[in-house]
Amino acid sequence: MKSEEHALTSAGEDYLEAIYRIMCEHPGDESVRSVDVSEQLGVSKASVNKALTALKEGGFVDQTRYGRVELTETGRAYAAEVWRRHRMLRSFLRTELGVDPEVANDEACQMEHALSRDTTRRLMAYLERQGVVIDHE
Repeated sequence: MKSEEHALTSAGEDYLEAIYRIMCEHPGDESVRSVDVSEQLGVSKASVNKALTALKEGGFVDQTRYGRVELTETGRAYAAEVWRRHRMLRSFLRTELGVDPEVANDEACQMEHALSRDTTRRLMAYLERQGVVIDHE
């Protein structure tokens, strides 16, 4: 489901985030293979191709003729924001609430799609005041 502040559905954000995370794991490589996205998300290649079509139409990704996927400037900024929300929420759940790391990661993935920019900014500022460090991975 999309909201006014989220240009993509939760699934679309998950695909962008996966592409971004794969890129972060391989510094210097600005493109990823769709099969890597499929493996990271545990979905079929057909699902990835369908999602990539929507992301291309939205101006979030480009795809080379060899099938590698690159984030556009807009896509990179959006993906970085989603990944930052995920890490912030995961840190909050683990540090402040003592949630099991695996559960915290799974629940952060669900929650990241619902927060507005304002709430994200406020929670981030709160966590910083509390001395909570946001994970980089």
